[in-house]
This record gives sequence, structure tokens and C-alpha cells, in this order.
Amino acid sequence: MSATARSQQQLREDLLAIWRAGVDAVRADRLMLDKLHRDGEVLQVEDESLDESLDLSTVKRIVVVGAGKASAGMAAGLEAVLGADLMRRKQLTGWVNVPAPSARPLAHIHLHPARPGGLNEPTAEAVEGTRQIMQLVSSLASDDLCIVLLSGGGSALLPAPKEGISLADKQAVTRFLSAAGANIAELNTVRKQLSRIKGGGLARICTAGRMLVLIISDVIGDPLDLIASGPTVADSSTPDDALAILEKYQAATRIPDAIWACLRTAPAAHGTQPSSHECRVQNIVIGNIAVAVDAAGLEAERRGYSHAMHVAQELEGDAEDVGRHLAEMALRMRDQRGPDCLITGGEPTVQLADPAVRGRGGRNQQLVLAALKQLLAQGEQTSRGPLAGIALLSGGTDGEDGPTDAAGAYIDATIIAAMHRAQLTPAEFLRRNDAYHFFAPLDALLKTGPTQTNVCDLRVIVVDRIETRRA
Repeated sequence: MSATARSQQQLREDLLAIWRAGVDAVRADRLMLDKLHRDGEVLQVEDESLDESLDLSTVKRIVVVGAGKASAGMAAGLEAVLGADLMRRKQLTGWVNVPAPSARPLAHIHLHPARPGGLNEPTAEAVEGTRQIMQLVSSLASDDLCIVLLSGGGSALLPAPKEGISLADKQAVTRFLSAAGANIAELNTVRKQLSRIKGGGLARICTAGRMLVLIISDVIGDPLDLIASGPTVADSSTPDDALAILEKYQAATRIPDAIWACLRTAPAAHGTQPSSHECRVQNIVIGNIAVAVDAAGLEAERRGYSHAMHVAQELEGDAEDVGRHLAEMALRMRDQRGPDCLITGGEPTVQLADPAVRGRGGRNQQLVLAALKQLLAQGEQTSRGPLAGIALLSGGTDGEDGPTDAAGAYIDATIIAAMHRAQLTPAEFLRRNDAYHFFAPLDALLKTGPTQTNVCDLRVIVVDRIETRRA
């Protein structure tokens, strides 16, 4: 245990540095360079599930497709690994749908701006990009290799609505489920049943001899059928599963009739049907929230903390519940012996307020505001004050938290006076999902811009236990 007290400024600096170290470790281009290696005509992917190297000498042409918030960095990393000469000889070309802020020129792979920054729903630009991707993968020969780059956010960036469903229909059901508090498993189960490309659709239409799928996971537990709605994984869910989810959230009169008609008339288990050709598909996860948590832990150790780490093993519940729990953990850590840094990874949900009163924010900002409310309520009972010796942060590793320009928010003792001066009350902002406008005047928003990755949310707590140290 450190022999000197940590100032509030030091706690904040450590908090931000630990979080950033976690995000840096899962940046897409870094993961690609760490996991992929080329020796001449042999491409090796470092992963337990890969039982052989890829002999590129037998490949005539390489086509790269994909989608996701991290896919631009993945594409750049892949080009760096393969090198200019090999890409030229293999006639490498590609099309990857990415958020507009991530689009930039690459040597061979086209990064298509498929949606504006901060708008995590399908667009007309994404529909056109998906059409291009489907045309590419269905034009390949048996001696070609298709490399697919997938990451979180890929569901919205790969829209190919089934016949009878419009883009507006897809947008409506996405908005409804998101506002109702549906988790990612529920949302993507419905998406798969309304799409021609999700739920294994991309793999079914691929005419290459081999498809290598590289994935950065944004779903707890790395379920391949849920990440980007599993375009390269056979789907075990059914239209009835999607109907049950919509009924759970009482969607009867809230979504277009075309959605109901599609689900009620669709054949079951289409995703498990074999393709008419032989395309060997291999899905490999190269990065996830566990990698980020481990790297954050190493930075905490380097800064002198005794840290504990936890990665959620299943989908989390309401963000406010998670925030209250973390607040209670922070108080115990500060006032009792044990770890003085906690690093956790997960992804909670938020049930949105009525649009008439709804403000701006995201699940991480909502979580931190709920933690602050809990600390103010419980911390007043201690002699040190509600946030003395505590700093807490929650941020989306993609740099986006809801429809805002913030990745999340953080709190420490220095914001209390500013909060009182501005006459801000956490409860009222929580009720309206307006955490952004609570934290903005306190200069407590975490703003990173797009990070070129997406592996769920990373939370950090650091404390100074000066009373325990003197005991």
C-alpha cells in the first residue's frame, strides 16, 4: 500500500490514464498487427481456434468486406500486415461500411461512410454499401479468399431488409426496441429475422473457397451469432423468437405492420440451411472487453494501485442499478482494507424517458450520474464527505455514448462545489435521461472522439484510503 496520500488531482489523472490504457490496448489497427503475421505467402492468425496457417500461394484473389465501428482500423491494419506487393499480386480489393468519421483513403480497401457519427441506426448509405458488399462476395471463385472484418456497430452498418420491409420500417423497430430498454441479444435477434445478410446471410451467398472472419467483439461472452448480428454464423433463432421479444415490450401498435407480417409469414430456421457451394468459414475473435480490462489493470499496477478486475459474464441490467452498485463498492474500497482500484467491463441498458421530456445522454453518463446520486446519499453519513478520496469513470470504448459527442463521464470530489454553484440536482437529470447536460457545465464529460474500436464499456474506480493507512 502506498505510504503517501493521493491528491484529488492525482486520482483524476490516474483514473483517466488507466481507462485510456484499456482502450489503447484494443484499438483495431493494434489488434490486427498483434494477431496477424505474414511470412512470405503464409498468413498466420494467433488464436487457439485456428488449427492451420493460410497458404496464400493457392489464393488467386483476395476480397475484403466488413462493417463496424472498428472496421476502418481493422482494414488499415490488414493492409499493413499484407504489404503492397502481396496485395497487388492477389488483386486485393474491398468494401467496408464504417461510420463517416472513420472513413479515409486506403490503398486497396474502400471505406464507405455508411452513417453519420453518433447515429447508430441503418441509413440509405448503409443499404447501398451492403448491396456492394453482397455483390462482391457473390462474384468470387473457388480459389479466392474472402476476408471479413466485423466489429460492434456492424448491425446498423449492414442493413439489407427482407422483401416487403423498407428502411424506414427497420429504423422504426430499432428505435422502438432501443428506447424500450431491449438488450443487445434481444435487439439483434429481431434484426436477424428481418435481414437478408444477418444471421449467416453473408456466408450463404459467398462463392469463395474460403472465408476468414476477424471479429472485435462488443457483446459480453463473445457470442458469434450476436456480434454485428452474426452475418457469417448460422442462426439458431427463429421468427417466433423475434415475435416474443416484440410482444414482451408491448410493441403491438408501436412498430410498422410490415414488421409483423414479415415475422408471421417467414419460414423458421433459415439461417441453418447449408449453402449450395463449398465455402469454408472460420470466425475468430481477436479482441474483446477482457483484453481492455487486463491492459487497464497493468496500468493501474504501474501506477501503484492494488487492483481488482471483473468482466461481466452475461448481459447486464439497468445502467442505474450498475451505477449504484459501483458507488457502494467505491465507498467500501475507500473505507476498508483491500484493493484501491476496481476495473470492470460490461454493457448495461437504459429505458428511455418519454420523448416529450427526454434530454441527452447515454448509458455510461446515466450510470455515472446514478453513482453520483448514490454517493451523495450514502457518503454524507461519513466524516470525509461524499466523494472525498474517490474518483469514478464509465466510458464506451468506441468513444460514443448514446447520441452525444461524449464517451461517458467521470466524477470526483472536485465536482461537488461546481454542482452546488450550478444548482444541479442529479435525480431530476436522471429522470429525464439528461446526464449530458448535467455533466457538461461541470467539465466532467469524457470526450475522446471515435477510438477505432468497440468492446463494450470500461469502468474504473480509484480511491485514496488515508484514514485506513494511518490506522
